[in-house]
Amino acid sequence: MSIETPPTAKKVPSERVHHGDTVVDDYAWLTVKDDPETIAYLEAENAYTQQVTSHLKPLQETIFQEIKGRTLETDLSVPTRKGDWWYYSRTEEGKQYGIQCRVAAEGDTPPELKPGESLPGEQVMLDANELAGDSDFFALGTSSVSPDGTLLAYSVNFTGDERFTLKVKNLLTGEALPDEIPGIFYGGAWSADGTTFFYTTVDETWRPHKVHRHVIGTPAADDALVYEETDERFWIGVGLTRSERYLVLSSGSKITSEVRILEADDPTGEFRVVRPRKTGIEYGIDHAGDRFLVLHNRNAENFELATAPIDDPGTWTPLIEHREDTRLLDVDAFSSHTVVHFRRDGLTGIRILPADGEPYEISFPEPIYDAAPSGNPEFVTERLRLGYTSMITPPSVYDYDLQARELILLKRRPVLGGYDPDDYEQFREWATASDGTRVPISIAVKKGTDRPAPTVLYGYGSYEISIDPSFSVARLSLLDRGFVFAVAHVRGGGEMGRRWYEDGKFQRKKNTFTDFVACAEHLKAAGWSSEIIARGGSAGGLLMGAVANLAPEIFAGVVAEVPFVDPLTSVLDPSLPLTVIEWDEWGDPLHNPDVYHYMKSYSPYENVETKVYPPILAITSLNDTRVLYHEPAKWIARLRDTARGGPFLLKTEMGAGHGGRSGRYDSWREEAFTLSWILNTAKVAE
Repeated sequence: MSIETPPTAKKVPSERVHHGDTVVDDYAWLTVKDDPETIAYLEAENAYTQQVTSHLKPLQETIFQEIKGRTLETDLSVPTRKGDWWYYSRTEEGKQYGIQCRVAAEGDTPPELKPGESLPGEQVMLDANELAGDSDFFALGTSSVSPDGTLLAYSVNFTGDERFTLKVKNLLTGEALPDEIPGIFYGGAWSADGTTFFYTTVDETWRPHKVHRHVIGTPAADDALVYEETDERFWIGVGLTRSERYLVLSSGSKITSEVRILEADDPTGEFRVVRPRKTGIEYGIDHAGDRFLVLHNRNAENFELATAPIDDPGTWTPLIEHREDTRLLDVDAFSSHTVVHFRRDGLTGIRILPADGEPYEISFPEPIYDAAPSGNPEFVTERLRLGYTSMITPPSVYDYDLQARELILLKRRPVLGGYDPDDYEQFREWATASDGTRVPISIAVKKGTDRPAPTVLYGYGSYEISIDPSFSVARLSLLDRGFVFAVAHVRGGGEMGRRWYEDGKFQRKKNTFTDFVACAEHLKAAGWSSEIIARGGSAGGLLMGAVANLAPEIFAGVVAEVPFVDPLTSVLDPSLPLTVIEWDEWGDPLHNPDVYHYMKSYSPYENVETKVYPPILAITSLNDTRVLYHEPAKWIARLRDTARGGPFLLKTEMGAGHGGRSGRYDSWREEAFTLSWILNTAKVAE
């Protein structure tokens, strides 16, 4: 095979008819994962991509070494106190995965840990490197210590399909208990006495739909079914309140919630419903002494915080009333205070509600940033642990002293090689969308960079997920070569509140795409950008495919990672993973002709045209359960057959899932591959 002859996907016309519309799909045969022809085609695409990028190998190696050289490979996290132990994780140079450890607590001050050194009495709970062995892929789904600190429930996966096997370890003896349960989902919760573990399992569409009760030391076949969710729109999960007084069984669709609770010291008891589900009402709870805290959106688009009696949790009394300018994100209950995580003006914030004082908000020093509570397992505490980052400030861990009302920096992730945040700048710009809406853009650039400069413009724009300002070691390899990095905070995300999300879903989904194009146009008009490389993944990959169809002339290249580029085909098929759940995000094209025709009008795969497209790199994984590999495979095949321009490349990880390769060195190499493609496509000489 030569560089001039990319693989050609055979055409096998397959017809489908919906709402009077006949569609011919020439590449539907690629959906058959276990067909040798499918695997052969994907491997041929990999070989072609490897061949046409072979000249970039020296650059890939250079960038990999830059990422590696900026990373403190032997490092550890800030210890977190829970019960009689300080818990932390550490990494070791040359090892792909982290190691979970703990040491006995002596006093209230965290132990002084130094990278590469072990504390006397350190107990290694899990060494993921040993668990992974020689496997090409490894992931932990659950890691949960029993309330008394004696047992560890954890789950492992070796394929990337996000179906885990639960195991239990005695932390006092190091013994692996015989308990082993295959096919479980993420998460789980212990009973108060540590005799029982609750877990979830998935159905054939990868929907967590059952909660089971496992008594430690008994056969998995004897596990009791606690709850089954029969509505295919709903996921379920199980956890504990921070106080560990209540087990919480949550059932939710994209737009509706229902919560059940059970006293954690009564694991064989019956869960009781907090408030019966009502379409469009979402809520969650936490336990705070003699009451529950309820975060809900009943008559409150941006959510409000309420209290509820223990014996009548469905009766809600407002504590923080709804505000049009503030989206309440989460609430954390503690013995002497309540913490509210919120979003306002496109930025996150933290509000403290003392039990015996006036509420106040924590101030942060930078104009754009991201801050959130993190690692606060103790119910009784006078400190709040939080994480902080910006586009130029590496991830930082703070304790906030609630008495002194001051932030105490515990650790800032080291960036080796002489990184100085003062050498870089970050900005907030605003683009104007086609309907007049102002769309925020976050920008990072190295001081002294000549403008206009080549730019990576990142976007997502779905599920109310916000792409907040954050730091990336790998990104420095672009900024130091004269790139601008920007994030388009388009509608469909949550950056500007719930209305921002609603204006980018269902029959308003196209706002997501036109917002992104408006951001690209603004960056050029404002003198920031010359060539723009668009990048996005998953639902952000749908965004990439849509803007490539909508305005291909604006972009010098497109990187689409695990891209949802054939949404209409997938959302029409209820047998596929997550489809019915997705109807609350995209609409139901199977039963609603208006939704069908609207989705067809923007689906990237359906709308490839005979015009010039920029170079496109699509990256996917064979075992992805969220966005199936065949969506980008079909898309690239149709681009090759129909469009002009390119080249159009497909790279498939043959042993990974939605997040790509699992080991840190492997993931660095994958990022180096992508960044080398970006640099080459933008014609930035090394």
